[in-house]
Amino acid sequence: MGPMTDLGTPTFLPPDQADLAVRLAAPRGYCAGVDRAVITVEKALDLYGSPVYVRKQIVHNKHVVADLESRGAIFVEELDEVPSGETVVFSAHGVSPAVHTDAAERGLKTIDATCPLVTKVHHEARRFATDDYDILLIGHEGHEEVEGTAGEAPENIQLVQSPADVPNIVVRDPAKVAWLSQTTLSVDETMDTVDAIRERFPLLLDPPSDDICYATQNRQLAIKEIGADADLVIVVGSANSSNSVRLAEVALEAGAKAAYRVDDASEVDVAWLEGVRKVSVTSGASVPDSLVVGVLELLSEHGYPDAEAVHTAEESLIFALPPELRRDLRAAGKS
Repeated sequence: MGPMTDLGTPTFLPPDQADLAVRLAAPRGYCAGVDRAVITVEKALDLYGSPVYVRKQIVHNKHVVADLESRGAIFVEELDEVPSGETVVFSAHGVSPAVHTDAAERGLKTIDATCPLVTKVHHEARRFATDDYDILLIGHEGHEEVEGTAGEAPENIQLVQSPADVPNIVVRDPAKVAWLSQTTLSVDETMDTVDAIRERFPLLLDPPSDDICYATQNRQLAIKEIGADADLVIVVGSANSSNSVRLAEVALEAGAKAAYRVDDASEVDVAWLEGVRKVSVTSGASVPDSLVVGVLELLSEHGYPDAEAVHTAEESLIFALPPELRRDLRAAGKS
């Protein structure tokens, strides 16, 4: 007998819904670096008042950006759009030294919200360059993080996007080659590229620790776990979010029959649900959980049961706010 209602009447799912299931990845959504960056802009607005300028999107999620805009943040592409003397926040993806110099020359008050894990890659780039290594940076051309890292040592760094680029690599000394990577890539694809590079340059030097961030790795492992036998995987995240796009790809590689990335529930095509029994849901590292809840509510409206959270890792890392913001908060008695 099925579960009882308040009226004492047994309730049964229709036969065609009896084995429907929704699994929800845990962890998912905000990572420590994104949380720090978003809170940085919120506290800057509270402390300094509107406007607070932000160079590029603070994180790659259009809903987060729109919310901060509604509070008084102004997002710009380059610093020449920021009036002299104003406050500007650098996004979580990091900037090159040239941007810091430009900001100083323009008399801008800067708050650097670069994710500390991206900053770690910047340090590695400078160290390898100081030792005069050719640095092969694995990443996507045009991504803000790649531009910021490459700017740390432009004379030493060349971009490698995939194994197909490896035959065209030219280095000064095959014995002095090192690799770094964008933090939001697919772990498996990155290592495929590293393996191809190492075939050409057996003395290739690894970074002191993995550059792919813990949150990216955890979310990819989670979607492998719940996506392998899924009929449908829904990844919540914006199109310019590298880690969100990778999650959909990883799901398909793990065995999911279909995987789609959506910004929110409004982009879910109900035709995707036809004949689908097992749905798995996750979200990229810059996605508020409210957007995931919207997708789960849509699934519920179409007869799917409550989601079962599948825990594959625990995350407790918290990053301190940027030091320049902490200083001003203390001075204002708001720390």
